[in-house]
Amino acid sequence: MRIRPYIPEDRDALVRITLICFDGVSIDQNIEKKFGKVGGRDWKFRKARHIIQDIEANPEGIFVAQEDGEPVGYITTRPDHETKIGWIPNLAVLPEHRRKGIGKALMDRALDYLKEKGMEMAKIET
Repeated sequence: MRIRPYIPEDRDALVRITLICFDGVSIDQNIEKKFGKVGGRDWKFRKARHIIQDIEANPEGIFVAQEDGEPVGYITTRPDHETKIGWIPNLAVLPEHRRKGIGKALMDRALDYLKEKGMEMAKIET
């Protein structure tokens, strides 16, 4: 397993990993179960959009776990230079690759990145 920086070719894989990993636990999915589709869009559209927004906001702060040349997990970050609080909005590891320390390795890399960017604290929302 290798942790590496995000590259644009990872985008579709990150969306796919997101939809697999957040199925059954996504707040957007729970909203849809209770209220139906919002704005004519399903939870998958909204959750995929969150990842795309993370990519657009701070691609250099996204780290990808790779096994056998394929992405199997990722973590996203957003440093806030005004508050000195870094944000970790999303962390996902494919189910078949869990319990191998990948999530911890991704979290460690993200926290190191936020420290490198001068953050004094991290807010983890995933």
